Amino acid sequence: MKRTMTLCAAVLCLTMALSPAALAAGPTAESQACYPTAVYQSEDGTELKKIYDLSPEDDPAGIPRSDFEQDGFHYTLTDLLKQDLPEHEERQHIETVSLPSKNKDMGSVLALLPQEREFITDDGMMGTLTLRLDTVKVEVAGYGSSTKEVRATRSYPDLAGQDTQYIPKCIEDNGRTLTLQNIDWQTDNTASMDGYAIGDRYTAVATYTGSATSSYVKGYTVTADYSGTVSRIALNKTRYVAIFEGTPIAPVDPAPAPDVLEGAKQFNWAAVLIPFGIVALAGAGIGAAVFYRRRSEAEESGGDDQ
Repeated sequence: MKRTMTLCAAVLCLTMALSPAALAAGPTAESQACYPTAVYQSEDGTELKKIYDLSPEDDPAGIPRSDFEQDGFHYTLTDLLKQDLPEHEERQHIETVSLPSKNKDMGSVLALLPQEREFITDDGMMGTLTLRLDTVKVEVAGYGSSTKEVRATRSYPDLAGQDTQYIPKCIEDNGRTLTLQNIDWQTDNTASMDGYAIGDRYTAVATYTGSATSSYVKGYTVTADYSGTVSRIALNKTRYVAIFEGTPIAPVDPAPAPDVLEGAKQFNWAAVLIPFGIVALAGAGIGAAVFYRRRSEAEESGGDDQ
């Protein structure tokens, strides 16, 4: 009996030791993952390229090769190309610059644009580029508006009295409608009555006011191209190009209990079934040991009876 218990304990320890190893056999994140330096996707989405520039210390095994989904496509790796980068690489490059300007005259614009400029491209190539004068453009960046008060006067002479009914309440002046603001009455003729001077004719000097709105240019935008040769020296790197083929993802009708189905998809069945399989094997081993132990004891008992 003691021997049987010892065997059971050994099998149980073996099961506990193998279970973590079985769980670790599932998918895990790569410890030395490589990250792309550039990603290019075709216009129709059916092809996607990931560029990896690896140094001698980088392991290309860290380049992800598994399928993934992006922008409505399911991508599968179809090829992984290896390219040895040249020690010196150069190409022709055009860089477009855009900057604000307060004026549009060419003298002010060219003062903002040096004849040569240093540029660094997105992929790390450098070079001195030259201004192309035929590409210089000046465009209005925006408009603003301002409002000011305008005034106009009108004289209405030879009026019999100081009665405003003879004075227009609105006038047109240079296409604007002005309204009456003030009247200054002036006497044209005077008569003497009982020693007092009495005016018998009047002139009305009317002042009209209104507003005028005008627009103005707030500023200008200058664009120009610089062109020339850019180059770089490769620092002992190897380029890998991972090519993925994209397949449009067909819409799927919603299934019942999505949370349960999603949980079933993400559940690691291997983490459960493998330990159970090990326990089952261990149980079978224990059963066989007990069977043979009892059989031996029975044979020994039978021999003693004889």
